[in-house]
Amino acid sequence: MRNIVLVVDDMEINRELLAEILKDEYDVIMVENGKQALEYMENRNQEIAVVLLDLIMPEMDGFEVLKVMQEKMWIDKIPVLVIHKPFDNALVRKRVENVVSLFQYQRELEEKVAEQTETLREQYKLLKVQAERLKQSNDNIIDILGTVVEHRNLESGEHVRRVKGYTKIMAEEIAREYPEYGLTPEKIGIIVSASALHDLGKIAIPDSILLKPGRFTKEEFECMKTHTVKGCEIVSSIEGVWDEEYAKIGYEISRYHHERYDGRGYPDGLKGEEIPISAQLVSVADVYDALVNERVYKDALPKDKAFEMIVNGECGTFSPKLMVCFRKARDRFESLAENIPAKAEKE
Repeated sequence: MRNIVLVVDDMEINRELLAEILKDEYDVIMVENGKQALEYMENRNQEIAVVLLDLIMPEMDGFEVLKVMQEKMWIDKIPVLVIHKPFDNALVRKRVENVVSLFQYQRELEEKVAEQTETLREQYKLLKVQAERLKQSNDNIIDILGTVVEHRNLESGEHVRRVKGYTKIMAEEIAREYPEYGLTPEKIGIIVSASALHDLGKIAIPDSILLKPGRFTKEEFECMKTHTVKGCEIVSSIEGVWDEEYAKIGYEISRYHHERYDGRGYPDGLKGEEIPISAQLVSVADVYDALVNERVYKDALPKDKAFEMIVNGECGTFSPKLMVCFRKARDRFESLAENIPAKAEKE
């Protein structure tokens, strides 16, 4: 199919001359005024390669045609040439050839860009589906491990749920107050999910210690403290099964959630911001939950007492920034504690 040239001129001789010049290479459509030109373009604008437009015409001149084409946004798709009279045959052919070639190249480029954009859009949709499946898989792995810990340690699922809830509250508050930590919604989601692994290493602690219905001796407590190292070792042993970021944060939480800001925690005695923010968040959540809930060797403390003990450093030193956020989040902590009922648990 040959390209269509639309000749718009009120003088028949001009139309015929242009048709004669271009007939060997193009299909020439001739109309005698702007109104007819627009009617043709309305139905065939996708087929027109170029419009040769006379500006001075008695019924809707060329300027009005250009205005309507601009309003209908045809002007970007249909090239318009004003051919000066008298016509120079070679110049007319060359100008038409150049503009047709240029716009054809532009259309082809636009089509390729559109195709590539659609391909990228489909690939993005596929990647989103795969990412969601991977996230679900990561969450499932963590849930399974968390369930193992609950049964092994005789803890209730409510403990893990509350720790997740407190961690989420703290993380969101930190993200608002201290953006330098880079806690995006995505990272917060991973930290909250991985918080269920904080006591993973307890599955490697002997029953005689783990299930002891009372306080530990010094030797027993030293053994219990190893659950941090054992937990991160378990996380490392299953690398490659889950997402790298989940594995990294799971490792941080399981190993460092008993570190303290003044360096007096365990197992590595990390100090200040050496402690990953993920572990710092879970540490506050875990300590608060231990205080306000009953254990086999202690009664639950009132929530205001637990709050005072944490902010006063009676449970170890926490980051001043975390304490700012903990104070702001007090009501949300207490509300969550009331909404997720407790059962007798052993820390």
